[in-house]
Amino acid sequence: MSGFTLYVVTGATASGKTDAAIELAGRLGCDIISADSRQIYRGIPITTAQPSPEQLASVRHHFVGMLPLEAYYSAAQYEADVLALIRKMESAGRKCAVMAGGSMMYMDAVTRGLDDLPTISESVRADVMRLYKDHGLEHIRNELARLDPDYMAGADPMNHRRLLHALEIIRESGRRLSDLRTGVVRKRPFEVKKFAIDMSRDELFGRINRRVELMMDAGMEQEARSVYHLRHLNSLNTVGFKEMFAAIEGVMTIAEAVSRIQKNTRVYAKKQLTWLRRDPDIEWLLPENVAGHICEVARTHS
Repeated sequence: MSGFTLYVVTGATASGKTDAAIELAGRLGCDIISADSRQIYRGIPITTAQPSPEQLASVRHHFVGMLPLEAYYSAAQYEADVLALIRKMESAGRKCAVMAGGSMMYMDAVTRGLDDLPTISESVRADVMRLYKDHGLEHIRNELARLDPDYMAGADPMNHRRLLHALEIIRESGRRLSDLRTGVVRKRPFEVKKFAIDMSRDELFGRINRRVELMMDAGMEQEARSVYHLRHLNSLNTVGFKEMFAAIEGVMTIAEAVSRIQKNTRVYAKKQLTWLRRDPDIEWLLPENVAGHICEVARTHS
């Protein structure tokens, strides 16, 4: 075990992770590693709630705005890139970093490790996408139920991205995904300490509703219009853009889209909390003194 520590600051969307992480990184004198699967893309800072230019300037951030919208990126690639970055930090004599974000697969990839799943070839990805476009999601569900009923029994039938990726893995490997998933936690050569921001459901939902309103004031509609021609990209298949694109197409009004974004973000937040509550290694903190508490832990640990 090295002397390096990764301090993870997580929680539901809009719970204040960014501010807490920036304060913590400033106190510890370290960098921030973003764990957000949408903030990693360039050109969409408003809808993805990227840190502001002032926040980015205050502490060095990694994995924010680094990829074009067209780029394919996965949790496995993120795992490899972050582990390489941590090795580089250690070689430079750094002792810690702060990981901040709410993309659970990204955080688990680094802190727990991913199963050895195959890299998906462009031909398989294109074939599965063609199948989806030609025959719809129900056909994908039926294929998965036929090829891997154990996986499909526990899958979210409405999460089309996860279902498509499952079928990609099965086609690429020739094996059932349920057989490939071991869930074994990989031991890392550095220490991991996880913290999550806790608050009442009412307070969290109020923060989510207000943040969406602030996003609209900052230009979320204009940002969505600027990338509307790229709406087929996976990077834009997310809460905020989906509703705005529907409004642009006349399916709903802008006011209805805003209300739908608020609702869908609240639903996403509940899913995040359900995922996080399953992790016994997470220490839950009230938002008032997240950075102060973690700094005290760091001092005691050092």
